[in-house]
Order: sequence, then C-alpha cells, then structure tokens
Amino acid sequence: MNKIWLFGAAICMILSLGSCKPKQSAYKAAYEQAKEKESTAPVTAVEAEDDVVEVAPVSKPRTSSAATRTERINAAQGEDASRLKRYSVVVGSFKNKTNAYALKERMQNDGYNAVLGENEQGMLRVIVASFDNKADAADSRDAIKAKYAPNFQDAWLLERAY
Repeated sequence: MNKIWLFGAAICMILSLGSCKPKQSAYKAAYEQAKEKESTAPVTAVEAEDDVVEVAPVSKPRTSSAATRTERINAAQGEDASRLKRYSVVVGSFKNKTNAYALKERMQNDGYNAVLGENEQGMLRVIVASFDNKADAADSRDAIKAKYAPNFQDAWLLERAY
C-alpha cells in the first residue's frame, strides 16, 4: 500500500514539475513584441503656417532586461585591458588555459576581436565583444547565438564589477 502511495506521489511531482517548464516560443513572442514596440517610436508634428513639419522620432536610451552575471574581471596576462567594457558577451569559460586560448583563436579567425578575461576564481572567460550599453551587448549575444546555432547557445552577458 505504501509503495502505491509513494509511486502516486512521484508521478504527481513529475507532472507538476514538468508543467512549469517555459516554452521557447513564449520567449520568442515576447521578444518580437518588444522589438515591434521599440521600432514604433512616437513622432511629433509641429504646425507652421498651413504646413506640417515632421520632427524625427523621439529617441529613448536603449535599455535591456537581459540577465547578466556580475563579476570582477580583469584582462588575462598578455591581453589588452582597454577592450573590456562594462558589458561583455562570453562564449566560453575555462579553467584550462589551452582550451581558452584555442577558442579565442577560433573566434579571432572568424573576425571577432576576442579577448580573455580572468575572474577572481581564476576562470578564463572568452569574450568576443564588449560594450558600454547593455542593450548592444544583448543584441550582439543574440547575433552570435543565431550565427553559430546550435553552438554557443549558452553565450551569456557579463557585467563587469569595478
């Protein structure tokens, strides 16, 4: 009898946890809606003696709600620290220097200005792009995911802590 109750509880738990999994199409629909809203910025008009003069769309600073991981990161030995800005697109994290340098070289051969960053725990981050604006970094990450699909689907944004 106890085995039946235990089995029933396990089935209920599996069904309840399985139904919480988000659908990728829901994320894509929300992303498309946000892009559509962004592209339809309001236009203001001013009347001047029977003529209507159109003024450029009101531009808002680009923002993003993309998730980031914040770390204290410095350029790895021999790397140019000036290429690390506040938001970076990370395509790989390695403890092994050989693997990190191999991926960096691959990305440089593909035309990216890749740089290695090292966090306080000694992890080497392969950074392919770095920006002062979070929205630009998120766009770059999405472009890399699309270009290299199915590879680099776990590319992420790193916010540099100072």
